[in-house]
Amino acid sequence: MRRAKLSLVLALLVALLIGCSSNGNSGSSAATGSDASGSPGQQAEVELKFMMWGNQAHMDVYDKLIEGFQQENPGIRVTMESVPFADYQQKISVLAAGKSLPDVAWVAERMVPQFMDNGILADVSEFKDDAEFNLADFIPSTLDLFRDGDKLRGLPFSTPPVVMFYNKTLFDKAGLTDPNTLAKEGKWTWAEFEKSAQTIASKDAKNRVYGANFFRDWTNWVTLSSYSWSNGSGPFNKEITEFTWNDQYGIETFQMLERMMFTDESHPKAGEQVSFDAGNLAMFFDVYSYVSRAREIQDFEWSIAPTPSGSQGSVPMLGQAGYALFNDSKHPEEAKKLLKYFASQEGIQATSTYFVPPRTTVLNSDEFINQPNNPSKEHILQAVIDEMPKARILPGHVRWQNIDNAILQGFDRLFGKVSSAEDNLQKIADEVNAIMRG
Repeated sequence: MRRAKLSLVLALLVALLIGCSSNGNSGSSAATGSDASGSPGQQAEVELKFMMWGNQAHMDVYDKLIEGFQQENPGIRVTMESVPFADYQQKISVLAAGKSLPDVAWVAERMVPQFMDNGILADVSEFKDDAEFNLADFIPSTLDLFRDGDKLRGLPFSTPPVVMFYNKTLFDKAGLTDPNTLAKEGKWTWAEFEKSAQTIASKDAKNRVYGANFFRDWTNWVTLSSYSWSNGSGPFNKEITEFTWNDQYGIETFQMLERMMFTDESHPKAGEQVSFDAGNLAMFFDVYSYVSRAREIQDFEWSIAPTPSGSQGSVPMLGQAGYALFNDSKHPEEAKKLLKYFASQEGIQATSTYFVPPRTTVLNSDEFINQPNNPSKEHILQAVIDEMPKARILPGHVRWQNIDNAILQGFDRLFGKVSSAEDNLQKIADEVNAIMRG
């Protein structure tokens, strides 16, 4: 009898422990820290991992998106991780080797060729059959990066062209016509750009002002491609099998930068930290996404303009970032649901606070154009929307990291003034072409 009573007590204790366990939380979502349904008593059945390289403001947007997704999809929990961009591609490669990739992740344009070559990107071409998702709403050229024959290996969420942020207060102080007005008149050329930078620059140590800066950081050389593109050339041939920047227009690009750095001193020297929002820089080249930071500027008047024109007009670089699914996801159908939610019209509308949207309906919406402290609608149309059809993605290569390192070594030689532009670019060409052939 005593044994039966003891058994009954043990059974009750086990039941009590199980009940307490079921009311617990096995993990926190990026959005709310609750389970997927939002009800404290229901355990999530599936956990999806989402990886990106965004800052806290970007993560805040995704927190809300993830919360909405979880409410619509009880039983699915999403966790988010942000990895610094400098470490991101290497991190993905390490995770791929260990078969522990996230389910959904951001990918940048120069990562995609390597990831395709490694065979880790899943096909999402079936999305075209979903009328509600409306894949046709995406600007066709924004999908080109992800096309792999008849397969689609991802979807874009950000397609920002490089624009020129300019300090209108400094232009007015120097008595110069602003770049938007000159661009309308067809007079915003590279020569006019260089002349404006020289005029505005001040070498006064107590009031140092720079005319222009091409570099978001000192490894970001690709913005300078616009000079060659606007003159019908470029750093590489169309097939991305040969480095071609050692031609006339590549040499002119390097010579322009040398003049601005060392002769006019209108451009910062390598290593100098000069910020556009500090107010002592007249012109700064970056993708439109930088506007999220520029909106906070209160000390001077600023706007955006197209990149300067060459003989073929203006041709900005188009940055691109997208979403990818990975082939080894343990929950591929749930991961597709998450990607669709992020890339839906509502999802792209939410992220358009910081990113130029690839969906036509969102790109032309008042919500995107008329955000608080944005440039004027006229200038967004002129510098962003009208420029996007002309913009070019700097094509990737499976050995991009090696190619990029060889080019950066050439820029180190330029910064150190150790060789002429002609000799420097020929050395870069020899090294890069050897990498491409290898």
